[in-house]
Amino acid sequence: MAGIDHLNGAPGAPAALGPYSQAAAAGPFVFLAGQIGVRPDGGMDDGFEAQAQQCFANLAAVCKHAGGGLDGLLKLNVYVTDVANFAAFNAVAEQHLSAPYPARALVGVAALPKGALVELEGVLHLPGRPAA
Repeated sequence: MAGIDHLNGAPGAPAALGPYSQAAAAGPFVFLAGQIGVRPDGGMDDGFEAQAQQCFANLAAVCKHAGGGLDGLLKLNVYVTDVANFAAFNAVAEQHLSAPYPARALVGVAALPKGALVELEGVLHLPGRPAA
């Protein structure tokens, strides 16, 4: 599509698990596909905190591939299979994000791909990126 860049092959992030791009960019906005706690080698650690840490590592790798970083996040959507992990997620997020924080939603879901406990997706802003 004209004016849209589809980004794939981010070093340090696992390949997409289906027919979708790791990110799609239009103008200064980059829409980041959901990242679960799958390591680049395809494995996944047990436990919520370990998976949340890997989610942030994966999201950061895709942001870097797009030309930015987690500090450029405008919006972060968090999907968890147990909302009791809200405080645990906040503790992990504080290790990766700094004020001013992105807007955020944390949503409880019945299940996630590969039995994951958490998934992150977001919108990245890259002010130097040309308009579509």
